[in-house]
Amino acid sequence: MRHQKSVVKLGRSQSHRDALLANQVVSLIEHNRIKTTLAKAKAVRPFAEKLVTLGKKNTLHARRTALSYLRHNEGAVHRLFAEVAPRAAERKGGYTRIVKLGQRKSDAAPMAFIEWVDGSAIEEAAPEPVKAKGKKTAPKPATEAAPKKPRASKAAASEPAEPAPAPTEAAE
Repeated sequence: MRHQKSVVKLGRSQSHRDALLANQVVSLIEHNRIKTTLAKAKAVRPFAEKLVTLGKKNTLHARRTALSYLRHNEGAVHRLFAEVAPRAAERKGGYTRIVKLGQRKSDAAPMAFIEWVDGSAIEEAAPEPVKAKGKKTAPKPATEAAPKKPRASKAAASEPAEPAPAPTEAAE
């Protein structure tokens, strides 16, 4: 039985689990909402809420502690202290919400969103631009092109267009 066992192991070693939770919280801070499995969302919630509590203290020691928890991701720590924690200044806890989504098609794992409780106010105030995956290509400029030649059939493509000139003998 698992009575009085507070650590959710998620089938990972301690170091792997710590890295996973830190990465999930960094993504939550950057994107305000992440989609993950229900078990991971439930494991991320206390970790994220402890970091918001650190952010509300706004001391140098709290910053350095958050920096060590978030694997020295300075951008996430700055955003935690500058944006996320001030929004939660009046709250005494319960900074995150888990919304169940149903099952994933591939393996039927229960999926969920984890988001900041006041996240809807953030999205209405300043929506973030969505980063495109892969290379960005500029559209080709519209120019007047020469009329296209009709495509030759496969039989015509296999035959040479002109017969090769016959070799001539040099006369002396």
